[in-house]
Amino acid sequence: MPKMKTHSGAKKRFQVLKSGKVKRKQTRMRHLNSHMKSKTKRHLGDMVYVDDANMLQVRRQFGF
Repeated sequence: MPKMKTHSGAKKRFQVLKSGKVKRKQTRMRHLNSHMKSKTKRHLGDMVYVDDANMLQVRRQFGF
């Protein structure tokens, strides 16, 4: 059986930590930001952890 390949889109979007958690960027920061408050844009710029409900899909893309 051949080796499992990492999904090339996933490796560009996610960062796997040593603890097994996965970090990701937040959505809604691409365009139409002029009406947003500065506080909203500042908080959307932060990295967040992938939710436990979505970890199965993310692990599958990384071949775990």
